[in-house]
Amino acid sequence: MTRPHILYGMAGSLYTGKVRAYMRQNHIPFVEHKAGGKHFTEQIVPKVNRWIIPVVETPEGELIQDGTVILDHFEASGASRKSIYPKTPVMRAVAHLFELFGGEGLLRPAMHYRWNFDEVNLPFLRDTFRDVLPDGLGPEGEAAAFDHASGRMRKAAVAFGVTPETYMMVEESYADFLARYNEHLQHTPFLLGGHPTIGDFGLFGPLYPHMGRDPAPLHLMQSTAPRVFRWTERMNMPETFVDEEVERVGGRQFEDDQIPGTLKSLMEFVSEEYLGEITAHVAFANDWLAEQTETDPAKMGLGRGIGMTSFNWRGHEITTAVMPYRFFLLQRLTDWVERLNNRDRQAVHALFTETGLGSILDLKTTRRVVRKNHLEIWAD
Repeated sequence: MTRPHILYGMAGSLYTGKVRAYMRQNHIPFVEHKAGGKHFTEQIVPKVNRWIIPVVETPEGELIQDGTVILDHFEASGASRKSIYPKTPVMRAVAHLFELFGGEGLLRPAMHYRWNFDEVNLPFLRDTFRDVLPDGLGPEGEAAAFDHASGRMRKAAVAFGVTPETYMMVEESYADFLARYNEHLQHTPFLLGGHPTIGDFGLFGPLYPHMGRDPAPLHLMQSTAPRVFRWTERMNMPETFVDEEVERVGGRQFEDDQIPGTLKSLMEFVSEEYLGEITAHVAFANDWLAEQTETDPAKMGLGRGIGMTSFNWRGHEITTAVMPYRFFLLQRLTDWVERLNNRDRQAVHALFTETGLGSILDLKTTRRVVRKNHLEIWAD
């Protein structure tokens, strides 16, 4: 009997969520192990060079780290029952856009609604964080370890721009997103049609483990955006769910020349809410790179951030951490568009320009971010 894959993660982890959902949907046998266990700490962490989740261990013992890399591994192996990458050029670009925005552009509401509603969330979070705490701590030890871990996460929330001065803006922005996505899902079971794409999995990361599971944002989603909540359930199902909506579209994806207005509205939201931030981050990174004297990319360790930069968001200047992993995802969008023929490239540019996103296709760092030995590094 073939051994199952092992998924090392956490129930409440944003980045674990999209991997778990993909493996469930595609009937990939796996067992999930808590990332706080002794085996993970002593055997897996040294091999991936840092404590990070998710990590998948294949039946052959190969380790794969990073949600996007894991999904690409399974896609390349033929595990996808239906490809997570649209076949048409424009829809593929849109899918990559929401892969980036979901994983990175929704971090402010994800962190705000997790860490700034203690009166509702805290008992639940104390329990769910046991997944990443070491074994054998006992009640007092677990409480202390949770306080330490949650303190780090609260600091990370500030680094993503979540401060008392921005709380109201974060909530207004998220309410706007929920309304637009809920309206879009009135007409389609998934982001781009009849089955999930990489864009759905990007959005699922924040919208389920954080906002569709933690008590405070869960109530908000269920009461104000029930179609979005139903989408999180559909994304998380190991079985195929068939209803009239799914049967009506027959598993088909949107065509490049039949893009619904609700999808354009979501793209406009990305332009309004995230284009300024990713533009500022690329500019900061290029200035930072120009100042570096190290020429060996292997020695230019990135960590999770290289500095802080400010930009205008919803009429206010805020400051956030510049994280090169975002450039790794951005490159997937720009690389795809650059590989297209002139006609298809023009079609992508036309849609992105119409929705205020034309300039994102030109954003590039002077050195690419690549992954080597499970780490992000600057390429030569």
